[in-house]
Amino acid sequence: MPKFLYIYHGGQSPETPEAQNAVMRAWMDWIGGLGTSFIDPGNPVGLSKTVSADGVGDGGGVNPASGYGMVEAASIDDAVRMARGCPILGDGGTVEVAEIHEM
Repeated sequence: MPKFLYIYHGGQSPETPEAQNAVMRAWMDWIGGLGTSFIDPGNPVGLSKTVSADGVGDGGGVNPASGYGMVEAASIDDAVRMARGCPILGDGGTVEVAEIHEM
């Protein structure tokens, strides 16, 4: 079955321990709801740098990644359907979905 990379962009950092717990519960519920389709729940990522032929830029460009995950799905449309439940969407973020091509 094809594998797809979820690249999370944006979202908000919770400001209180209670909010952090609520966010973690929402993520765990979403991941758990996808069952074995979620083959790597991933992690949030920190500050990034963009490397190009012109040099290195800080901040990850115009839409820096805030995390990643990996799922198995029958098609990209199925992977997109699963991504629609991602908690980051309710927090102003987005999910980029890309098929992984095994080499």
